[in-house]
Amino acid sequence: MHWYGFLLYPFALLYNLVTRLRNWFFDQGWFKTTESPIPTILVGNLSVGGTGKTPMVEHLIRLLKEDFKLGTLSRGYGRASKGFFQANQASNPRIFGDEPFQIYKKFGKEIQVFVGEDRVAALQKIKSEKNIPQVIILDDALQHRSVKAHLNILLTTFHQPFFSDHLMPAGRLRESRSGAKRADLVVVTKCPDTISEGLKNEFKDRISQYAGLKTPVLFSQITYGKPYPIEEGSKFSTSIILLSGLASDELLVKFCRNNFDVLEILSFPDHHDYVETDFAKLKKARQNYPDREVVLLTTEKDAAKVKSTAPEGFMGEIPIFVLPILVGFSSEDAQILMQQIQQKVLKNTKTSEI
Repeated sequence: MHWYGFLLYPFALLYNLVTRLRNWFFDQGWFKTTESPIPTILVGNLSVGGTGKTPMVEHLIRLLKEDFKLGTLSRGYGRASKGFFQANQASNPRIFGDEPFQIYKKFGKEIQVFVGEDRVAALQKIKSEKNIPQVIILDDALQHRSVKAHLNILLTTFHQPFFSDHLMPAGRLRESRSGAKRADLVVVTKCPDTISEGLKNEFKDRISQYAGLKTPVLFSQITYGKPYPIEEGSKFSTSIILLSGLASDELLVKFCRNNFDVLEILSFPDHHDYVETDFAKLKKARQNYPDREVVLLTTEKDAAKVKSTAPEGFMGEIPIFVLPILVGFSSEDAQILMQQIQQKVLKNTKTSEI
């Protein structure tokens, strides 16, 4: 909590009352919950932004896409459209949303990608289509309690775990810590590679106070792939200008400083829409190094926006490279994750469709 958090505490108490009352109505059945008509894995969190939901969704896609017909469904945060849509070649980040568009660009030939703020109606619509996915991955829907998924995966970061956080606006929690009881599985994300067994056990003890003693707790690390160019033929240089619009760029910056010659860092808010003045800043940053071979390095989410909104000729002035973000588990935790998916989700798929 910030030093001024105590000033916001009365508002957090009011927020707590509203969210607890809403959850109680769902628990009592006064607000309707509909079980997903398609086997569903939900990936969500208790806090606002930055827990690594999209990398986790992509990890699940890679894990299952070879054996099952997959689909993803999210509300498409920040999109300039409403209603239900399936991604196609005409989709763009502005209309479809940053994360679902990113997933479509990476996996669109192998899976179906949907957006819809009304998850119940969206799932019914998907179920009515001819080519029905065998498994749906729901992105950021833990608070969307009108849908009951078959497996709820709760993410919380190593550096800002939910059990040490506070309700908005004093902290970053969307609802009280007790919301963790709805999780079937908890993943502590963005862990250091050197996390000890003792610290893992400490996290498990703290998490079990809210999620329950039988809820598995796994630990994952963020890793990065090899940079690749937006346009083929571009040559990579380790002299980079780093551009990102993330909830937290701390790990990204640390990795890049350890592996590249970072000349400039341009950080923007999460889901930032790039405009003319941003590209002017990028151009000016490039001009600071006239005698260097410089590339712009950015995230997959930001790359799609940069490519679609950059002024004509901009990409000819500086090569743009993308740094993939990946999720890593220990072999033991990877096995537990797969067991949970098999027990709660895959057993509900129709064997005749597999």
